[in-house]
Amino acid sequence: MTDYTIVGTGDIGFRVARELVKQGQQVQGTVHFEEKAPLLEGAGVKALVANFDYQENIPEIPLNGQKLFYFMPPQGGGSSDYRMLNFCRQLSADNCPARIVYMSTSGVYGDCGDQLVTEETPINPQTSRAKRRVSAEDQLRAQAQRLGFDLIILRVTGIYGPGRLPLAQLKKGHEVMRPEDAPRTNRIHSLDLVTICLAAMDRGEPGDIFNVCDGEESSMSDYFMAVAKMHDLPQPHQLSRAEAERKMNPLTFSFLKESRRMSNRKLLEKLGIELRYPTLEEGLKACRGSV
Repeated sequence: MTDYTIVGTGDIGFRVARELVKQGQQVQGTVHFEEKAPLLEGAGVKALVANFDYQENIPEIPLNGQKLFYFMPPQGGGSSDYRMLNFCRQLSADNCPARIVYMSTSGVYGDCGDQLVTEETPINPQTSRAKRRVSAEDQLRAQAQRLGFDLIILRVTGIYGPGRLPLAQLKKGHEVMRPEDAPRTNRIHSLDLVTICLAAMDRGEPGDIFNVCDGEESSMSDYFMAVAKMHDLPQPHQLSRAEAERKMNPLTFSFLKESRRMSNRKLLEKLGIELRYPTLEEGLKACRGSV
């Protein structure tokens, strides 16, 4: 019998799965496409091919008593997470995990200006993608109340790390907003995120919410410029806010309309986390030659 289930075994899910296998745990993970299954099987993970876009394309997944990580993002479009709805249809009194760690997003807080965002800050989703995440959180809370499993929510900021740097965008001439015009934001290194996910599963209490970030504030522009410098690429051209709104595609610009200064105090203190990469400089250096 497996001990852990991972729904959405992409980059972070696969790294979590590998760590659990190293610890001697039995792990099963879902993949959207069959061609991804051999990668999981080769790492000692039981692969389950499941397309959560369609209820009829989801096999019966044994979940009873499992510790479950839910990493699958919502579908594109709409304000409700229909993939989460199809997942919740798998849950019943006879097929209920013991505990779920759900990876949400800091976007649920919306634009917070210069306010320091803690877990007590009211959510205020302003984009469809953030509303889909609130929908997912709400669906899981309702199921946790109905079935009695533990639920821990991680509201994660921008993830960077090996294989997740915007090198292709920079090589194509990606433009950024002037740092003085760009909103504040936070990030988390993918390897620190894996540690946090495992700690939340082990030490989080039912109903816990954790803001996940490294605690270093900057902007998306600072991030792109730091990546360019680290990899000896030309610095991206800078646009004023008005120019960015006019020239960038609406989806890209939507990420630049909200400012959030995230606090990670609860994460560090309650879960006892010691970040390996508390600054962007340290995290980018560690990305060189990593996989």
